[in-house]
Parts: sequence; C-alpha cells; structure tokens
Amino acid sequence: MTEDDRPFVRDFKDLFATLVVSLPLIPHRVRFSKYEHTFTTEEAITNLGSLKFSQSNRMPDPKDPGRIVTTTTTTTFSMAKEMARSVCARFLEARYIESVDGKTDFNSKGSVWQLTPKGMYILGRFCQRNGIQMRHVNDLLESPRNVMHLVILEREAETDKLNHDRTTVEVLFRRFAGQEGPNYKSNVTSSQTDSSSDSLHDYASGLVGVKMVRSRKLMDREIPYTFTGKAAHDWLMDCTTVVDNRECLELATLFIHYDLIIPVVEDRGYPRSATIPHRFQPTKSAVYAISAKGEKSAGWTNSPKTSTEGSESFISKAQNGTLRDSNTNRMTVIIRDPALRLLFREFLRDTHCEENLSFYLDVKDFLATYEMAKRAVTAPKLEIIRETLAQAYSLYNAFLAPGSPCELNIDHSLRNALAGRMTMAIGEDEEMVKSLDEVARLFAQAQNSVFKLMASDSVPKFTREPKYSAVLHERNFDYVLSNFSSTSIG
Repeated sequence: MTEDDRPFVRDFKDLFATLVVSLPLIPHRVRFSKYEHTFTTEEAITNLGSLKFSQSNRMPDPKDPGRIVTTTTTTTFSMAKEMARSVCARFLEARYIESVDGKTDFNSKGSVWQLTPKGMYILGRFCQRNGIQMRHVNDLLESPRNVMHLVILEREAETDKLNHDRTTVEVLFRRFAGQEGPNYKSNVTSSQTDSSSDSLHDYASGLVGVKMVRSRKLMDREIPYTFTGKAAHDWLMDCTTVVDNRECLELATLFIHYDLIIPVVEDRGYPRSATIPHRFQPTKSAVYAISAKGEKSAGWTNSPKTSTEGSESFISKAQNGTLRDSNTNRMTVIIRDPALRLLFREFLRDTHCEENLSFYLDVKDFLATYEMAKRAVTAPKLEIIRETLAQAYSLYNAFLAPGSPCELNIDHSLRNALAGRMTMAIGEDEEMVKSLDEVARLFAQAQNSVFKLMASDSVPKFTREPKYSAVLHERNFDYVLSNFSSTSIG
C-alpha cells in the first residue's frame, strides 16, 4: 500500500484484470434492455474472495531438446467480503467499471456492471502481456466499445506518486485541450448551461480534448474556450491512468498553477482549501477557460518557441556527427525524463513496439527489488527471494519465452542462456540465491540489448516525428545532449 493507503497502481490494475478474467461476463437484462459482457455485484464480490491466476509456458528442456518443460507461475488473491466490496468501490472510482442501472455503490446484490472503455484498455494490456486467450474475454475486447487510447502517466517507482514536473503536465495538457483543436459542443450564455450533457461517454476514445464551448458570455465579456469543472474531471478520470479523485484534482490544480487554465466562475458551494488557494473545483457550476499560455502549449497558436527549428537543428547535428554517440545519449535522456518517456511510449504504441520500453522499465524495477534484497542487513528471507523469482518468471513468460505474447528481438545466444536458466530446478536457500543472482545478470544483459535496439531504431524516428518537435525543443534536447557526459543508465 502507498502512504495514502491505496494499492500500488500496477497491483491494482492486475487485481482488476484478474477479477474480470474470472467473471463469466454474460448478458444481463435490466428493465427492458439487455447488456452484453456484464456482471453483478454478487459475482464480483464472490470471485474477489478467492482469485487465482496461473501463467504457464512450455519449452524444450535445454539439456534434452526432446523433453518439454512447463513452468507455471501462480498468483493468488483472497479477501473478506467487506474488503472485496471496498475494492470494487475503488474500481468504480477509477472508472474501470460503470453501472448499467444507475447504482453508485456495491450494496445491492443484483446491481449490474460493465467495463468502461478505460477498463477494457487496462484488461487488454493485461491479457496481451500474459498471453490470455479466453473466449468470453476476447468477445469483450473485440466489442465496438473497446476504442480507448489511454494516456499512460509516469509514476515514481518507490512512492507510486504521479510525476508532475512542469513539462510532463504540459504534455498531458496538450491531450486534455485537444491535439486536433478544441472539442466544441455548443455556444452558451451566462443564462444557459452545458453541464447536463457531461457524462462518462463523452470521452470514450480518449482522442478528443475536454468538452468546451466556443464562447461563453459573462456580464459584458465573451470568453472563449470554456469548460466546466466536471467536464475536466471526467476527461482526466476517463482518459488517463489516474486511479482516484485525489490524483485527478492534483493534476487539474497543476493546470491552474502553471497558468494553462484560468478560473472563470467559482462554485461558492465547493469547500475551499486553506493550504491550496487555487484548488480546482470538479463541479458543474465551476467554469474554467484555456489561457493564452494554454493555447500556445496546446499548439493552437504559432510561436517561435514551438517551431520545428529546435529538433531540425538537433537532427542536423546528429547527422553531421557533432553529437557523440547521439542515439545512445538521446535514449538515455528519454529514459530519465518523465515527459519524454510519456511521448516516447505513445510513439512506440503507434509503431507497434511499446513492449520494448515496457520490458526495459519492468526490468529496471525488478533489478531494483533484487538489489534491495541483496543489501538487506540480514540474509534475504526465502519468501522475498521466491517472490522476486516469481517476478522474473512473469517477465520471462511475457517478453522472452518462445511464443510469448510480447516476444522481444534479442540475441539468440542470450535467449538460449535465459531459457536454460529459467527452466533449471531451483533449490532452497543458498542455491536459490545463486539462481537469483544469475537470473538478474541475464536480465540486465537483455535489458541492455533492448536499450540498444530502441536507441538505434526507434529514437531516430521519434525525433523526426513533427508532432513531438515542440516538446523536444522546449526540453532543450539539443543543449542537454551537447553537454551530456557518458554515465551509467539510471
């Protein structure tokens, strides 16, 4: 759990996806309508009481190619009914699920629920990574409602808190405001309201910005690009990986702090904060507008600072050899910069190789866990070693095993070494520690191989992509690289 008493997001998403896979997801009738791929409150709470997820991989035995070895990693969850009810409420707050019969809690056994587009995106990534092929799950993922392009926000590994430096917030703001321009709904005046159309389904694809109006008349002024606090709250909850209202308010308040949006109408009934004077209000009565700086950050207005000159200058220097080992250095800068990682992941997703970055970052987390266990004052506990090895098997089955769902392109000899190590019988105590040492060494080699692949193939294409040129320029990419010293990758 985090310091504010919630599960780490990765565990939270895995728990949600494991629950959905365990549910029958059959049609349910509510009043006069039938809803496909749904489940009831009772089904969810019962299944959360005892969940089991097994991941198996079959491969030839390195010592005897004619013999097949199967490795299985099993993850289990169990909880009391009240805890299960509380977890389901968290899934609802995170916008992974929604009611089809107007319910707002999990106190009614017969209530019917379905996955939101955001929930289907989370489920789809889990199934792809773990090679899950189940008929009822595939039917759901192939449905017309599965169209979300979620913004994957970066988090601090140790605290699980969102990264929110200025540029990361501005990168998110570009999606929020609308990369293709404002998402207009209608014109309103001070005597009208557009809040009645705010709903969970306004942002089903995540490809449009927050719903706003062209011009809102207040007193004797016409204010362009306005939107309600609730519309902004809905967009952030539906289209990003935030998991609760607290994170949503934190990001929206940063939009105000960095002068990307400005308050227009205050909701006087909303509780004020003594510590945060300009705290965002996520209500229908609160109204905000895109600021002049926000218009520039969104790319709606031309500015010398957002021209392609910076990235073109950088590319020219790289091609002329001015920047030493530029591809490797560029990749290192991207890995270390949360805002650039966010954009780079989006680029990799569009070019169908996001698994490379996912593997690199997952191995980074795995190696950090391994090092912490090794640095323990007392000898690492057997349970911690087993959990760390289980994490290694999960990574191996997802990214490196033959036929794995996200199989990576690595050196043949390294692949064979990994296969041999992962299929060996693992003993107890000291023998298990030695096995973990060897596994960590091989994973570090595989991570380095994937890093080099991204640096040589994906990074040059990423820096030439026009839609990212403004951010590269704003991050002083050229300057950072010209002063870059070759250090170990963190």
